[in-house]
Amino acid sequence: MPRYRLLVEYDGRPYCGFQAQATLPSVQGAIEAAVTAFSGQTIRIAAAGRTDTGVHATGQVVQVDLERDWPAQTVMNALNAHLTHEAVSILDCQIAVGDWHARFSANERRYLYRILNRRGPPALDQGKVWHVKKPLDAEAMNAAAQVLVGLHDFTTFRDMRCQAKSPLKTLDVARVRRVGDEVLLDFEARSFLHRQVRSMTGTLAEVGIGRWTVDDVREALEARDRTACGPVAPADGLYLIGVGYGD
Repeated sequence: MPRYRLLVEYDGRPYCGFQAQATLPSVQGAIEAAVTAFSGQTIRIAAAGRTDTGVHATGQVVQVDLERDWPAQTVMNALNAHLTHEAVSILDCQIAVGDWHARFSANERRYLYRILNRRGPPALDQGKVWHVKKPLDAEAMNAAAQVLVGLHDFTTFRDMRCQAKSPLKTLDVARVRRVGDEVLLDFEARSFLHRQVRSMTGTLAEVGIGRWTVDDVREALEARDRTACGPVAPADGLYLIGVGYGD
């Protein structure tokens, strides 16, 4: 049974997250329906990460196991044909090698958070950026972000419903930069806790506005207390932009 490795892009706004829901639209449900329409199989796919409601992706990775050995390009074209009315696109398809697994083989996940920092609201990117009217100091935010880099107990930035066994995570990259009217936040790690990126982003925005200092972020991290976290940033500006497999 061949396993196919899909690179997937989607707009998270129409969906209640990636994970399949019994009665609600999901990215997983849309892809599985396309697989069934194409192949006649009813299957369960796996992904590198389960994004929340409203979160977008330009580099999600999904695995699909099919009974028939189809050419990878045929699979890609067929799925896209059945996803025409969905906000989901298959960007690439390859036949997986060995025991590769979309989730368990991943050793890096990369997220981008977009903040539109201007007075006027977004017209073209509504629902795809977090609109912050007050001026943000991106350099101060970047300095504060370095406090979060490394191995830490991220309980402060962990959602109460997080099912991870441990709050210990290693954050490899936390970077904040300004590009025109946007303040962009880059985060890279092997894995993340539930809503960790949005929690860190909301806290760093407090630094950008001037309400928090670098020391405040350090104290919040060291508190290991969810109530010490700043406001959680909305899902609108969050994108899963890449997954690494060491290959």
